[in-house]
Amino acid sequence: MWITSAYAQAATAPAGGFDQSILVQMLPIVAIIAIMYVLMFRPQQKRAKQHQEMVKNLRKGDSVVTQGGMVGKVTKLVDDDQVEIEIAQGVRVRQLRSMVSEVRAKGEPVSTDAAAS
Repeated sequence: MWITSAYAQAATAPAGGFDQSILVQMLPIVAIIAIMYVLMFRPQQKRAKQHQEMVKNLRKGDSVVTQGGMVGKVTKLVDDDQVEIEIAQGVRVRQLRSMVSEVRAKGEPVSTDAAAS
């Protein structure tokens, strides 16, 4: 009484052997990936590059903040991976360069006159 009969329709084959509906279905996925790259991945890569540059340019006398929240002054560049930070008068700790999250104040520039003498 309320139910109507359903009839199957015959499927039609694509004319040229290429189905354009696949392109139409893939377009939103490609657009989402492009938007994610522009909004998420690109800024993250840029921030990582800035952090690497900051860590590479650390020098004696810089006031820094570590990722643990300690604030101190760089007293010695131990090697390529570590720096020595003075967190209180007479209290020095070694810290990985990569764990420095911010440089608050730049130290004195390296003097070229002392190297020439």
